[in-house]
Amino acid sequence: MEPTEAPLFYAEKGVGFMANSQLHVAKTAKNDEFYTQYEDIEAEMNAYVEYNKDVFRGKTILCPCDDPNRSAFTEYFLEKIRRNTLGIRKIICTSYAKSYLTQNPTETEKASSSFDAEKHYTHGRIFVIDESMDLPKNVRELPWEYLKGDGDFRSEEVTKLRDEADIIITNPPFSLFREFLAWIIDAEKQFIIIGNQNAITYKEVFPLIKNNHIWLGSNTGGSRKGNSMLFIVPLNYENQYVEEKNGKHLMQTSGKWFTNIDHGKRHEPLQLMTMADNLKYNKKLRKKLEKDYGKIEYPHYDNYDAIEVPMTEAIPSDYDGVMGVPITFLDKYCPEQFEIVAFRKGDDGKDLVFTREREKEFNNAFASMDCKKKRVQPYFRILVRQVSRV
Repeated sequence: MEPTEAPLFYAEKGVGFMANSQLHVAKTAKNDEFYTQYEDIEAEMNAYVEYNKDVFRGKTILCPCDDPNRSAFTEYFLEKIRRNTLGIRKIICTSYAKSYLTQNPTETEKASSSFDAEKHYTHGRIFVIDESMDLPKNVRELPWEYLKGDGDFRSEEVTKLRDEADIIITNPPFSLFREFLAWIIDAEKQFIIIGNQNAITYKEVFPLIKNNHIWLGSNTGGSRKGNSMLFIVPLNYENQYVEEKNGKHLMQTSGKWFTNIDHGKRHEPLQLMTMADNLKYNKKLRKKLEKDYGKIEYPHYDNYDAIEVPMTEAIPSDYDGVMGVPITFLDKYCPEQFEIVAFRKGDDGKDLVFTREREKEFNNAFASMDCKKKRVQPYFRILVRQVSRV
């Protein structure tokens, strides 16, 4: 299901309980709804503006998963177009009627002249603003209308809005990421969207990354901690990792920005050490190799001519062959420095594996017997090769 985006508040005085008929819809929707915080949107958009100050100038931006009065994307772009700081021509935001949060309208929404108690549960909402309008400061004061349908991005109604737009920017439901990305790619639109980190591994996504048709966004600043972002979740979201902060229910998850718009971080080459220096001075690498391989050297895969590099910072600067690196390498991927060769599979069509040093001796000693020990299969690896040394 396609959600609305981040609510600015989760409770408002006078809000009543959901009708029973809406509870099932809400329950099935809420586990797919992770709402982006304003600070994360601002940090990511800044990366594109810093690289190209005119990146949004004269553009029509569509946010097709974003409630007019609740979304942090709406709030962010309202502020930018009101102050005319980015030169945006038009903003279009649409929401999905069956989103968890929209099942219970706030008193502010019900007081709007546009509110219709029957349409609320069946029709999505839309608002359109452009640089010529006299705009309010508060996103909750924005004028909006109901769509003809429920606001599903796959509908003909929202697809027409996609075709009108220059750039798609939103946080789609993670479960529909493949379909949502295809919906954008089919229209050959620029985009900045959020997905789960594991979307990198999807067969529909990785070839696009490999061929530099899409890449990861800046993914820095905001609430980010390492590979994770803090998302707002519904009040009764059932997960042990939910924390409460400043009146919001937050959960840390491995969300990533995906895009086909250039930014400066993408062109920052990694500063690397030689293989010898890594093996001598990188304590984290030495510990990992000793544990997983039984020897302080980079393992060679049994089913592909490449070495295993268990962490991005341990990539040897003087190695010209193919290397298997973690998927988190893509956060640091510079296309001028590296070429992506393949993903995950060896020459035999199976996942990349290597044999521990001590088990090589065992296997050699009992080569005539069918008692070989299991090999090590590292988590999904991207096979890369250096094309330029720094």
